[in-house]
Amino acid sequence: MMDILSWVCLALGSFLGIVGGIGILRFPDFYTRLHAVGITDTLCAGLFLLGLAFQAGLTIASFKLFLIFVFIFFTSPTASHSLANAAMLGGLKPKLSNDDTTDSSKLGDE
Repeated sequence: MMDILSWVCLALGSFLGIVGGIGILRFPDFYTRLHAVGITDTLCAGLFLLGLAFQAGLTIASFKLFLIFVFIFFTSPTASHSLANAAMLGGLKPKLSNDDTTDSSKLGDE
């Protein structure tokens, strides 16, 4: 049962990683791309670590995986917020319209 639960967590984590990658490619500007990755990476890493903890059982390895999760849980959203704040202070404006005439490869440098 633990093996099945582990594989479910690993598969869901993989799915969220792919969704975050698609978000980087599909969204129009820096802020929406950052939002797509900032949301999915924490949960993706959490599901990976949970799946690995199920594989390890109740050992010191699972405790170490839990500590890694706590570190990622606090630092990943903080890093996303800091990046968005630095971009805003640097003068990068969010794209507010649905105008398809701009080049989305510029990361919002309109």
